Amino acid sequence: MSTLQIDRIHHVAYRCKDAKETVLWYQKMLKMDFVLAIAEDLVPSTKEPDPYMHIFMDAGNGNVLAFFELPTKPEMGRDPNTPNWVQHIAFKVKDRETLLAYKAHLEANDVKVLGVTDHGIFHSIYFFDPNGHRLELACPDEHEVEQLKQLNSVKWAMLEEWSQTKRAPKHAAFLHEKEFKDA
Repeated sequence: MSTLQIDRIHHVAYRCKDAKETVLWYQKMLKMDFVLAIAEDLVPSTKEPDPYMHIFMDAGNGNVLAFFELPTKPEMGRDPNTPNWVQHIAFKVKDRETLLAYKAHLEANDVKVLGVTDHGIFHSIYFFDPNGHRLELACPDEHEVEQLKQLNSVKWAMLEEWSQTKRAPKHAAFLHEKEFKDA
């Protein structure tokens, strides 16, 4: 008898403007390997005539980031009602030293980087890929284990309060105290 349980994410797919540019950018900027490419004139699931290039990048530890280039479709855009900071892809890096090395590498290659932002349990930098997708690199904080325990103990109370009030519960306000201290 099979148990219903997700093993892991197989891949996450986004649209890109140019498959080759995307592969080269992710190789250079994030040091990801180009895993494979698939191209068809018909969509296998729907049989719709729609030529595409589907590329796959190695995001580490069996994680795969994929993109579709769709040359016959209108230019890609974003949901105008969703702020740019909301929808993003976050990648974990080993430690703060690695995070800062990536920040320097990106900036040396003319990528505008926001941060380092202190989220308490982790620290992040933010930037955009050539397709306009917001990316985040995050490294764990030295107090991650204790803070995760604290967050775990309040998650249901926070969710319930939010669902009733649609106002930010303050159970986890300690995470961003440093970020908002001078705001």
